[in-house]
Amino acid sequence: MLEHLFELNSKSKDIAVLIDPDKVLIEDLESLIVSINSTKAKFIFVGGSLVHGVGVDECINVIKSYTSLPVILFPGSGLQVSASADALLFLSLISGRNSEFLIGHQVVSAPYIKRQGLESIATGYILVDGGKETTASYVTNTNPIPAEKPQIGAATALAGEMLGMKLIYLDAGSGAIKPISKEFIAAVRNEVALPIIVGGGIKTIQNIERAFSAGANLVVIGTAIENDADFLNTIKHL
Repeated sequence: MLEHLFELNSKSKDIAVLIDPDKVLIEDLESLIVSINSTKAKFIFVGGSLVHGVGVDECINVIKSYTSLPVILFPGSGLQVSASADALLFLSLISGRNSEFLIGHQVVSAPYIKRQGLESIATGYILVDGGKETTASYVTNTNPIPAEKPQIGAATALAGEMLGMKLIYLDAGSGAIKPISKEFIAAVRNEVALPIIVGGGIKTIQNIERAFSAGANLVVIGTAIENDADFLNTIKHL
């Protein structure tokens, strides 16, 4: 089922919907997942910067009872690891200089992930300034890469590729005022051959199309759906 994630390439243009267990009620999940099933979304991501693991298992189990889409963890810390997921993005915050999010949480969680047989996907995680401080930058105590410095993002992504990462995730953060620019995404696309995931500040079809045209292979939608569930209707025909 999960080979699709590894098959992302420069021609892939897929959608993932991010569900934050802190921001959704369990009783609302059925209708949300049914709506997601009617779109062209390929994956459901579960996670958030403040989730402490409470409710993650229940959230994933409910999601999986209503969909056959792969459910992939997007963990904000080692406490958010759940064996109920199909896989997890094994994130390393390569844009920051906080060792806890570069390798610390990974060391603590790696043995548990292995024992559970949970598939992990090495992901170079890069925070990009989206116009305001986000929970991700606050919790990780790291500065995002300035939006007007795409060459730094490209060099950071290249370092991640050379270190053996399988994916690059460019994130403006939940609730970002503005999405990552075409210029920034294109600079990274021109530097690395890895699949690129883009998220944060994606609020319109135009945002999605710009990300794809710049070289994104997977666009993640989260806050837009939290604020307006009807936004799912706009991505049905992508």
